[in-house]
Formats: sequence, C-alpha cells, structure tokens
Amino acid sequence: MPETDAVNPEKELALSPTSSRSVTETVNGSHKFVIQGYSLAKGMGVGKHIASDTFTVGGFQWAIYFYPDGKNPEDNSAYVSVFIALASDGTDVRALFELTLLDQSGKGKHKVHSHFDRSLESGPYTLKYRGSMWGYKRFFRRAALETSDYLKDDCLKINCTVGVVVSVMDSPRLHSIQVPDSDIGIHFGALLDNQEGSDVIVHVSGEKFHAHKLILAARSPVFRSRFFDDSNGQNSDIVIADMEPRVFEAMLHFIYRDTFIEDDVLTTSSSPESSASDTLAAKLLAASDKYGLERLRLLCEAHLCKDISVDSKILEL
Repeated sequence: MPETDAVNPEKELALSPTSSRSVTETVNGSHKFVIQGYSLAKGMGVGKHIASDTFTVGGFQWAIYFYPDGKNPEDNSAYVSVFIALASDGTDVRALFELTLLDQSGKGKHKVHSHFDRSLESGPYTLKYRGSMWGYKRFFRRAALETSDYLKDDCLKINCTVGVVVSVMDSPRLHSIQVPDSDIGIHFGALLDNQEGSDVIVHVSGEKFHAHKLILAARSPVFRSRFFDDSNGQNSDIVIADMEPRVFEAMLHFIYRDTFIEDDVLTTSSSPESSASDTLAAKLLAASDKYGLERLRLLCEAHLCKDISVDSKILEL
C-alpha cells in the first residue's frame, strides 16, 4: 500500500494573528474663577491664598489657588502667584495645565501660561499626592496687573484648563451591543397618563387623580402603610386635604417617572408677590418630606439652593 504523510495538527490549526492598541489621550475640562474685591484681598499675607470651588476633570477634583501677596517671601514684593492644585486623593496623576488671565477690555489679549504647547518637550506634569500643585510663583507683576485691562471694577477673572492623561487598551471586539438607557419611567408614566389599570382615585381639593396602589406603595412608605396596613386599605378613594392639586400632580410625576418636572414650572408661585417659600419647588419639598420621597426631597433642595444668593438673602432680611 502507498504510504501517506502524517497530518501535522499545528498546520491545520493555524491561528490568525491578533492585535491590540494602547491609546493615551487627555480628558479635558475648564473652570473660570472670578475674584471680586482684589484690592481687599491684598495684604492677606505671603503664602495665603484665595481658593476657587473644586471642579472635576478626569475623575479627580481640582482647585485654583490665587496668592495676592505671592506664594513665597522672595516674590511677595513684586508678583502675584497662581496655582492649580489636586484637591482629591490620587497618586501620580499625570496632567497638562493652562492658566489664563482674561483680558476684560474686549481686545482678547489674554495672558496665557500653557503646559499644553510644551507637552512634547517635557511630557505631562505628575502630581504625587493630594495638595500637589502646578503653577507660577511669578504669575504676573503686581504693579503691571493693577494698571492693566486684566483688572476691571476691582475684579480678576482666571480660566484654568486641565487635561488629565489616561491610557486605555483598544482591542478589537467581535460584537458590540449598545445598551439603551432605562425607559422604565416612560412606561410607568404612560400608565399614569392613560389611567390603564388604575385602582385608586385620589381627591385633592376638588380634583381627581387616577393612580395605581402598587406603584404608590412601592415608592412611598406613607402610601404603603395606608394601603396595606390600614383597615381602610381596600377603599378605592382617598382624600388628601392639605395639598394643592398642582403639588400633588408634580409629586405623581416623580413617583411614576422618577424625574423632576420642568424648571420653569417649579419656580411658579401662587401669586406674583409670593415669597420663595410659596413656589412649587418649596411646596413639593414639604410634600416629599411628608410622604417619605427622599430622592425627590434632595432634588427640591438642590433646585432651591440654585436660587439662593447673598444678594437675595439680604433683600429678604
């Protein structure tokens, strides 16, 4: 019989070459810091700074530090200092920075100190720990600053851009499936709108609202107790006497959709001369607290805080 060559399994199972790619890029973000009352900040002392609010870029928090009398004794007589500081925990955070003193004359002649255009020369700057800073002890000569277009109405404006360096492995995928955002609120909201399957009518100051006991009970411990622990839980009609219909409607909107109603609706009041406590947001805050809707309570508080300022509190006083 003729001889046959043995089959080499390695040749039969030859694998396709694989590949991967490392991508290093920056996640960028900016923050504008307005310093009102520059002349009053002078004289606070060498090494003393005014800090901006913290802001988040690349998963880390940052803050701008402005030293009106300089950061170090040798510089206080002639220069102001500006630094960007890592304000959250982190080790060996690599980033690029840009500090810009904004020209307030409209001429666009901003004073820019940028690390971005020097990245090829020295690479990103590494911040070792919380409190590490990058910036300039001699950011601007004080005498020149006080006669320049950068200072207007005793106000300075500093813009900071941070680019946090991140590296990811980009490997080819056989399949990619885009998972949509949750739409459960849309479906529950449709139940509220078309009243399908509703089993309870809530009477609020003469208005009727059709709802579903299970949904109300699932969202609010007060409704849960009323429907399942109360001897009157089998009733298909309940009365709420201490709430306006518009407030209850807004609360129902949240219970079913888990979203806030529009901002322009929240700021409406019962009359043009009403106080802040008479806005829908304020009344919805009280309702959320009464019915145990913790997330709604926090949303209301956050919304009301946006409208609180020093000037508004002075006017109220």
